[in-house]
Amino acid sequence: MAPRKNAKGGGGNSSGSSGSGSGSTSTGSSSPGARRETKHGGHKNGRKGGLSGSSFFTWFMVIALLGVWTSVAVVWFDLVDYEEVLGKLGVYDADGDGDFDVDDAKILLGLKERAASEPKFPAEEAEPHTGPEDQAPLGTEPQNIEDEVKEQIQSVLHEMVHTEHAKKKKPKLLNKFDKTIKAELDAAEKLRKRGKIEEAVNAFEELVRKYPQSPRARYGKAQCEDDLAEKRRSNEVLRRAIETYQEVASLPDVPSDLLKLTLKRQSERQQFLGHMRGSLLTLQKLVQLFPSDTSLKNDLGVGYLLIGDNANAKKVYEEVLNVTPNDGFAKVHYGFILKAQNKIAESIPYLKEGIESGDPGTDDGRFYFHLGDAMQRVGNKEAYKWYELGYKRGHFASVWQRSLYNVNGLKAQPWWTPRETGYTELVKSLERNWKLIRDEGLAVMDKAKGLFLPEDENLREKGDWSQFTLWQQGRKNENACKGAPKTCTLLEKFPETTGCRRGQIKYSIMHPGTHVWPHTGPTNCRLRMHLGLVIPKSGCKIRCANETKTWEEGKVLIFDDSFEHEVWQDASSFRLIFIVDVWHPELTPQQRRSLPAI
Repeated sequence: MAPRKNAKGGGGNSSGSSGSGSGSTSTGSSSPGARRETKHGGHKNGRKGGLSGSSFFTWFMVIALLGVWTSVAVVWFDLVDYEEVLGKLGVYDADGDGDFDVDDAKILLGLKERAASEPKFPAEEAEPHTGPEDQAPLGTEPQNIEDEVKEQIQSVLHEMVHTEHAKKKKPKLLNKFDKTIKAELDAAEKLRKRGKIEEAVNAFEELVRKYPQSPRARYGKAQCEDDLAEKRRSNEVLRRAIETYQEVASLPDVPSDLLKLTLKRQSERQQFLGHMRGSLLTLQKLVQLFPSDTSLKNDLGVGYLLIGDNANAKKVYEEVLNVTPNDGFAKVHYGFILKAQNKIAESIPYLKEGIESGDPGTDDGRFYFHLGDAMQRVGNKEAYKWYELGYKRGHFASVWQRSLYNVNGLKAQPWWTPRETGYTELVKSLERNWKLIRDEGLAVMDKAKGLFLPEDENLREKGDWSQFTLWQQGRKNENACKGAPKTCTLLEKFPETTGCRRGQIKYSIMHPGTHVWPHTGPTNCRLRMHLGLVIPKSGCKIRCANETKTWEEGKVLIFDDSFEHEVWQDASSFRLIFIVDVWHPELTPQQRRSLPAI
């Protein structure tokens, strides 16, 4: 599946971010447009207390700077609202108190040191950045305080102006009629921004009643319903919001910027509800209306991937790369598709260059996962470099443990003993009844070989590996259990396995000459038990992380398959084992009930 949510900035050694070291920190969403903390040169030591006579000029200019950017723009010209201006100045919040005030001015002018503080984000969301551009050059102290103030203020003003020009233009959301009711629209929107959702819904509903042809009023109503759905966790309210977004798009004289925002949000919310085909239709409409917007085509490609239509997704990304060959988002997704088609070597440069681009949407664990996996399969030793980078960027729990659907804080180790799991009764029952389990498996092999289905996850380098599944995602396969009734009856006493919705219970047969690539399972929420049933005397082994073991008939091995593991079958006869997945013992009953199935 293609990624959703957080785009965390670049990979590799791109300029977008760096994997380690000191410097500024950013949130988990570090895009190329994200600002680094600017460290101005100045006077950390030797500054006398109080203000010198010449410092009056300093404070005059600071006050002027604050005044110019707030009072004039807001009050005299009514260009932007007060909160928006303060939000822009908040970029220069140097003391970490959330706004731009006198203390920040002191720091920007070198009159006060920055306060050392911890990042305000969870550890996995904070990325340290370092690099030559983060460090202010050391120089001699200016001789004249007025010159220093002028220089600093010019620098700040220059950065502000440069930043404003660099930003995209503010979208135009009002048509000619909506401009005549702007005051009413603004009043309703202010309620929404202040979190008074119910009041805002009523305000926009009244505007829609008064002005049924107003696109902005109806869009505001949709946004409020969207917010209300999130607040109440209500799919019904969210469906209403989606319908209202659709109503906006169907009105006449909708500004193009508003139409684009409306349809994009409609598509996102349709995906959230699992309405993938409806979302795809919305994305197709967006691309038809805005054919030159490659970001919309990239979204369309994701839409195709979400319904499993890799062929059309591939066509979309080929179109994008023909027009913008350096589009990192298109590259990682194109590489992802090539790898899914088993075009391993071809996929590597697209995945690698896409991550290195630092474009939004490319710094996703799935791309590090598949790049490393592809490199391993072609014998490229750089694979673990990318796994290491993925770990540093918070995508993996460790270089070895690379599952992507995880619960934080669970005990993590490659190999487990029965006592450590707490499932000793299950292990004893399996080992006590291993011959019964073996005989039912062998009988199924003899009578109906078709019940053993070939492994279909593209994990084999070579060989023959098939499986016969009794439980999948916590659901019993009634027909399969008719072939192994005593085994199924035995297992039904143990809900830690039959109720494990992130696991399976199955027989696994592997024939000589089989090698399973190094790989990891999808989640850290389960442990995997292997009960040896028919084990050749030599030639069969399994590695998990950096420790290799062999199976024994009638004995259970337990490992965490979210860690990298690899299997070899070089014996002269088949190997048969029984795989039993169980919930990770540290998951709470509530988590076991609520975690989505995998």
